Amino acid sequence: MTPFQNIFIANLVHTPTLGNLEILSDYLVAVDSTGIIQSVHPSSSVEATSILESHPEIIPTRLPPTSFLLPTFVDLHLHAPQFLYLGTGLHLPLMEWLDQYAYKAEERLDADPELARRVYTRLSERLIEAGTGTVLAFGTIKEETNLILAEVLQSKGLRGFVGKLSMDQSSRPTYVESSSDESLKAAKSFIQRCRSIASSQGSNHLIEPVITPRFVPTCSDELLAGLGNLAQIEDVFIHSHLAEARDQVDWVRSTRGTDDINVFEKYGLHTQKTVQAHCTFLDTSTLPRLRASETSVAHCPLSNAYFSSRPFPLREALDLGVKVGLGSDVAGGYQIDLMTAMRYAVSTSRIREGMRTENEISNGIRNRDDRKGSVSIDWKESLFLATRGGSIALGLSTGQFYVGSPFDAQQVDLTNEAGHGLGALDFLDGMPIQVTELTVEKWWCLGNYQNRSKMWVQGTRL
Repeated sequence: MTPFQNIFIANLVHTPTLGNLEILSDYLVAVDSTGIIQSVHPSSSVEATSILESHPEIIPTRLPPTSFLLPTFVDLHLHAPQFLYLGTGLHLPLMEWLDQYAYKAEERLDADPELARRVYTRLSERLIEAGTGTVLAFGTIKEETNLILAEVLQSKGLRGFVGKLSMDQSSRPTYVESSSDESLKAAKSFIQRCRSIASSQGSNHLIEPVITPRFVPTCSDELLAGLGNLAQIEDVFIHSHLAEARDQVDWVRSTRGTDDINVFEKYGLHTQKTVQAHCTFLDTSTLPRLRASETSVAHCPLSNAYFSSRPFPLREALDLGVKVGLGSDVAGGYQIDLMTAMRYAVSTSRIREGMRTENEISNGIRNRDDRKGSVSIDWKESLFLATRGGSIALGLSTGQFYVGSPFDAQQVDLTNEAGHGLGALDFLDGMPIQVTELTVEKWWCLGNYQNRSKMWVQGTRL
């Protein structure tokens, strides 16, 4: 008999595939001692009854009829040290902003371990508050500071893919590694030390080291070649920025004589374990190269609005089969909550579609009612990107409520015990008595942290 540790009776909401919203009303979910889902059945089924009768020692967690379990969010691109100055400096172009804000903040944390621990602790608390259970994070160039980040994420129970920055070129002389050889040595050492931290949790370790060349402008060819070899040897994820903004793209072309996608591919840095943020300056003829290499994209619509003069061609990437998730891009994105990223992803795509439609109508190419070839996405597709899409990019089986998947879940409440709408949710035409697609959509549009009451990662409540 499977040693269950927790049993939940609840409404389940997930998007196991793009655009496919499933609402499983009043289901039993049994989770074992390792945090893995072992059973999913309607609560009235024979199987559910048998599980309850055979485990009288377990008191099931029963959710109210207007609450539901949703997979935790996956933030596919976040700069952990930049949380220090979140919400400032967004009036500058990217390369100037990096010089005046990003590098300074990262250097400060590298020089002050206590400040780093304080920043990372509060960051972790905010992630939990926002329903984010997994984060792919940029760190700093100093090995010890990134180990602090790994320790804090692990202590808070979050899944953390932690990247020690590699950069042997910089516009800030005091914030750069001394050589490509020293950078490679530090990257290899960090991988080993980070794995030691993760192994302290036994088989359920939640922390993974990541090779993280900041972007092409800060990395020599020698460093990129070495990181490509190291990633292959150590079998780790790679995380960087690709085709992010006009000034960054022009910089690479002027110094390398080519586009950064060519540089990454040349040195073996585009693999099925690579996540590239932004990609706004990739055109639709280039996207198939990401699909061919199985490289994933961290779509960051909020920061793209500030630092890129082009939106990411999201619909086209999805239609081509490119793996895509969402990123907050703290601090280029000033909201840590991925609900903001979901909403911006949809609104940006709708603006793109509107512009495309008006352009075609003006040129006599189409009728106003012709919706063929739309480049917009809907809210259900964005929910997939924020959950299962990010999980797929990281090789995880989370983001869905299936047997064999880790139980990474957040409890979303639409009403309080008095039957009134929670947070920004008002139900003026009668209170809901169950979870439906309409009530989930209302939460997607208006919900916030006030609707999130509990969260679990790998079966452990945070």
